Amino acid sequence: MVVLKRKLYKRGSSFETTIPMPLLFSLDTSKKYNVVFKYDEKSKKWYIEFEEQKAIKNKPNTLKRG
Repeated sequence: MVVLKRKLYKRGSSFETTIPMPLLFSLDTSKKYNVVFKYDEKSKKWYIEFEEQKAIKNKPNTLKRG
């Protein structure tokens, strides 16, 4: 069994942790992803899923300097 423990730390008014690299082994690190945390109330377990971010088309800059 693989067990990964991460420290939960306070940053400003929220708490954060990092995602360990062993959980990212199957992801293409050149792409951007959203991390989705899901809680199953029946089993009382958390699950982590990764979804690729969709490409956002760049809007032309509407502000003109001059």
